[in-house]
Amino acid sequence: MKVTIDSEGCIGCELCVRICPEVFEMNDSKMAVIKTDSVAAELQKKCRHASMTCPVQVITVQT
Repeated sequence: MKVTIDSEGCIGCELCVRICPEVFEMNDSKMAVIKTDSVAAELQKKCRHASMTCPVQVITVQT
């Protein structure tokens, strides 16, 4: 599974980081970024949850 973030739309709320810190982190500009190129199987459920709860829907999950 691959995850991307539309960085221009990110509002920096950190919800994705709180839900799945293994995949998401905040950069120096306080915007979410992806920490890995491929999401491990055991983290996919958490990653999808982060995508669905993003208040601005900028996280895309590709299987």
